[in-house]
Amino acid sequence: MTRIVKDVVIIGAGAAGLMCAIEAGGRGRSVVVLDHAGRIGNKIRVSGGGHCNFTNTNAGFEHYLSNNPHFCRSALARFTPRDFMALVTAHGIRHFEKKLGQMFCLGSAGQIVEMLIALCRKARAELVPGCQGIRVSRNRSFIVETAGMAYEAESLVIATGGLSMRNLGATGFGYDIARQFKLRVTPLRPALTPFRFRKEDIARYGSLSGVSFDAIVHCGGKNFHESVLFTHRGLSGPAMLQVSSYWKEGDSLRVDLLPGIDFPGILQEKSRGKIHLATLLSRFLPKRFALKWCDLFMPSRPLCQFSQKELAQINVGLHEWIILPAGLEGFEVAEVTMGGVDTNELSSKTLEARSVPGLYFIGEVLDVTGQLGGFNLQWAWSSGFTAGQYA
Repeated sequence: MTRIVKDVVIIGAGAAGLMCAIEAGGRGRSVVVLDHAGRIGNKIRVSGGGHCNFTNTNAGFEHYLSNNPHFCRSALARFTPRDFMALVTAHGIRHFEKKLGQMFCLGSAGQIVEMLIALCRKARAELVPGCQGIRVSRNRSFIVETAGMAYEAESLVIATGGLSMRNLGATGFGYDIARQFKLRVTPLRPALTPFRFRKEDIARYGSLSGVSFDAIVHCGGKNFHESVLFTHRGLSGPAMLQVSSYWKEGDSLRVDLLPGIDFPGILQEKSRGKIHLATLLSRFLPKRFALKWCDLFMPSRPLCQFSQKELAQINVGLHEWIILPAGLEGFEVAEVTMGGVDTNELSSKTLEARSVPGLYFIGEVLDVTGQLGGFNLQWAWSSGFTAGQYA
């Protein structure tokens, strides 16, 4: 077996691993990045619908979930959205703000991967995709073995991501390494993922697949004003993905179907007229959903035929539509993994394991989960950069 000595071995050639390699290599450290996938940066390439929502200008600790909510502060302050945008601009990647601070490439997400690879080459960091059967051990140094090669290094960085997007090759390798070195891993579950309907709600709403509308969704003490999308199995869209991170089994979702609309006033204005309820609702909601809502909750007829009590019921039902989900869709479609390597095991300043000198964890493998909208990629850049300053 061929043995190669490096200063730093990074396992995982995703956003966090590549950023760590760039920073560590830039300090003059000899770096190799190993990945089991055959191509570098697969998850980056599909992010943002192929346009890469590479950061959010509003990224702050309040947009992240963790058992230790302040853990991410240090890294986010060390490498900010402005810092990453400066890299993007310097490499001529045209970009735009879609909404709410969400920054996207005007062209392909592959441009971000190409930029990172170019920066790795400049930092003389070696990238080795297609590594199978990676094994880790430690004596005085870390030994990382893979298919006839053994890399020896004083620093080992785990940047293997979580269990989300399994079709891209996600595994629990990073959690296995943490446990191998006696580090705690908090409970794992899919996040930023659609909801599944209960059987009875599939019968009620299954025909609405493809219908979407703007709404405010409340759950777990949080609310998000974004779009909602019906699927053949449940509810998706940005608002639902956002609240999925805060949902717990048994929780209901409370949905304001008419956010910012004075529907009580509109009902009173039209209450003496002959316009049907479904017709009026179709001015504010997709017709298919308006008809279905009336079928389920208040049969449509001319508004002049409704009592004041019924008009009040209509208003409450539209501003507080209640759904009890059966559960969440799994890791196959989840954008991120909730939970991970316990941040109490690490230094927030360096991301090094307190009990295992030279061992670092960065990115999604940690118990740090961002909201939808570029926050998770920013955590990858920030945590990778931070560990790269010390590894």
